[in-house]
Amino acid sequence: MRYRRLDAAGDYAFGRGLSDFEQDTPEAVAQAVKTRLALRFGEWFLDTSDGTPWASRVLGQSAREAVDWTIRERILGTEGVTRINRYVRTFDPNTRALSIQADIDTIYGPTMVNMSDDPFRHD
Repeated sequence: MRYRRLDAAGDYAFGRGLSDFEQDTPEAVAQAVKTRLALRFGEWFLDTSDGTPWASRVLGQSAREAVDWTIRERILGTEGVTRINRYVRTFDPNTRALSIQADIDTIYGPTMVNMSDDPFRHD
């Protein structure tokens, strides 16, 4: 699996040749998980049936189990992920900040996914 790295601003990294990519590493799978979670349902014009259903099944939902199931399903459906060892979702109702942390096993070894706020914030 080869995946383009993201820079500090969350944009694709360019200009450094092959060093702009992760290949066959746990980090490549973690990047794939982050990308899948950040993709909103219906956002990708080539496949409007793909994406995380933030608006319909996560944001504003009070059923914690259903929200966690939706996010975990998205993580487990990512190519290269074999298992979720630890999963923590936190939401601050005052700032409306959502964060997700997951320790996962991949076909290349263990890694951690840590996402917070930006892809999930809806003011």
